[in-house]
Amino acid sequence: MTEQVVSEFLAARRPRRTDAARNFDALLAAAREAFAEHGAEASLEDIARRAGVGIGTLYRNFPTRRHLFETVYADEVGELSLAADELAAEPPWEALSDWLRRFVAHALTKRAIREVLAGEETEVFVACRRLMYDASAPLLHRAQAAGEVRADMSIDDLLRLVSGVGSVSFADEKQRDRVLSIALDGIRTTA
Repeated sequence: MTEQVVSEFLAARRPRRTDAARNFDALLAAAREAFAEHGAEASLEDIARRAGVGIGTLYRNFPTRRHLFETVYADEVGELSLAADELAAEPPWEALSDWLRRFVAHALTKRAIREVLAGEETEVFVACRRLMYDASAPLLHRAQAAGEVRADMSIDDLLRLVSGVGSVSFADEKQRDRVLSIALDGIRTTA
């Protein structure tokens, strides 16, 4: 059900015309980049420029800043859900750790969105959170069943741990990756 809510939300926002859909996708990609770099203060004019469209096109697709934040967030969660499905065929530890690395990259955008929405809970955000948990839990359970990850950890524990890594500012990506690796080493049962 949660996947359906997120899919319907995105489908309702996505234009039907090919050229308009292309602009919509370019705006989402540009917004994701800008939010990761500048947080909630990312300029809408900069996002439109990065996407190669005018500011009017941005506002036609996303009438408010909130519309843009919600859509970027739902799109990223949808991609993370698909990634979890694709990774299910990989060995348990590799699947889980690869997905968690993607999740940390997503946390950069999530931090900017959280700043703007100040903790408001909408149906879309609740559905996105549930989808995130539903997509990642099987990866954790497989790794636990294989004896590669601590058995005393829930998916909520794990996502909070990794969200913490994603919510902190680092000197550079190398440092963020190193800290994430340290956290992941802490959940493993094998070297």
